Amino acid sequence: MEDCLFCNMASGKIPPKEILYEDDKVFAIDDIGPQASVHVLLIPKNHYDNILEDLDASTLEALHRGIKKVVKIKGLNDGGFRVITNTGKDAGQTVNHLHFHIVGGEPLSEKMC
Repeated sequence: MEDCLFCNMASGKIPPKEILYEDDKVFAIDDIGPQASVHVLLIPKNHYDNILEDLDASTLEALHRGIKKVVKIKGLNDGGFRVITNTGKDAGQTVNHLHFHIVGGEPLSEKMC
């Protein structure tokens, strides 16, 4: 999609500042507006509007593998972390391209799931 920020990042049209992790299906970058000391976005390279789209098994596997890699890179194994995906405007989805927030590095509020 031409006007999709994450599609443009995946294609190299808009290079992200730094890629923390990447494989053939996904890439991970630090969030530009972090909500905790560690806040990473894990993004599939193919466009899906949200988690309700039909994702192929290899993309789901890559997302799972990516979460594990980011957690290791950021040292979140011991303290814990949260994985969030927003779906729709009421949930706060501002970029209509599926992505996961991996948040941690400090005690997180119990108010969010």
